Amino acid sequence: MTSDYPPQPGQYGTPGGYPAPGRREPGSLGLRFAARIIDGLIVGIVGGIIVWAIGAASSVWITGLFTGALTFLYFLAFEVTQGWTPGKKLLGLRVLGPAGASRPSVAQSAIRNSWTLLPIIPFIGGLLGVVAIVVIAVTINSSPTKQGKHDELAGGTQVVKG
Repeated sequence: MTSDYPPQPGQYGTPGGYPAPGRREPGSLGLRFAARIIDGLIVGIVGGIIVWAIGAASSVWITGLFTGALTFLYFLAFEVTQGWTPGKKLLGLRVLGPAGASRPSVAQSAIRNSWTLLPIIPFIGGLLGVVAIVVIAVTINSSPTKQGKHDELAGGTQVVKG
């Protein structure tokens, strides 16, 4: 069967513009950023309620430690058990393990999300977190497969559409 239309170059995958068989289109930096904002809001609201409920809202040490740990556990738990976080699911994204595995392992997810623990470090943790975000964004944007440095360090995890 032949097509009456010429292939559309410039898209991920085959020359016809469709992903290669067995491959999914990578999630863009913009979609990933939007998903991260949604997930951050969820973690922030839940964390704020818990910190307020235990009466620790006035302690910067407790809130920084708690927020970093809660964020890390949130991403770890959802990626390992579901292959997505609520923000990613809402925007049609999922996290694959290396070589296209349906989801990352505990170790792979822990490595790819370890940067979320940086706010735990007193005084400079916030700055280090910003540096990590910039490095991740630059590496995602410059990669043809949209894999960031954190994906590379985790053995080749990937965020894809679908």
